[in-house]
Amino acid sequence: MKELINEIDQRRAKRALSEKKIPEEIVTRLMAAATYAPSCFNNQPWRFLVVTDDEALKKTHAAFSDGNYWAKKAPLVVVVATKPDFDCRLSDQRDYACFDCGLATENLMLQAFKEGLYAHPMAGFDPLEVKKLFHIPDEFIVMALVAVGYPGDIADLSEKHQALEHSPRDRKSEKEVICFNVWDFPS
Repeated sequence: MKELINEIDQRRAKRALSEKKIPEEIVTRLMAAATYAPSCFNNQPWRFLVVTDDEALKKTHAAFSDGNYWAKKAPLVVVVATKPDFDCRLSDQRDYACFDCGLATENLMLQAFKEGLYAHPMAGFDPLEVKKLFHIPDEFIVMALVAVGYPGDIADLSEKHQALEHSPRDRKSEKEVICFNVWDFPS
């Protein structure tokens, strides 16, 4: 859709990653973009563990689910974590820390796309293993891991993932997810 910002329109969570190292100045920009995200009362509840060292990257690999084999090529993995008491607790027990971490992760992903990188957030990992391996205190929630890298060789992917790399963007219809002025979603 040509009216959308290019980074939003074109960004995809690709899996074919190169092992080519990402320059430090680019990593710095990625993380600055993440920290510029809005947050409830500007509490900035996110904590990012930026993993670039080969030995530390191997630690993250131990926590990946089997389906995220492709992420082992990523020269950068960002661990996104928070503590609920870092952010707002509003009426109805609405804890904003998780929402705000999502905003920060999206900023990181959009900046990565602008830098010519793929950034793919993952839920397929063992958060308790990540906490153990990196000595993250128990009270933290490890929200996501984000694998970041330059485009790589699609031949390194399974047939299923190769097909997904070239598949069209699949989105629910707007009528399924957006309504105006009254809550009138179809049952």
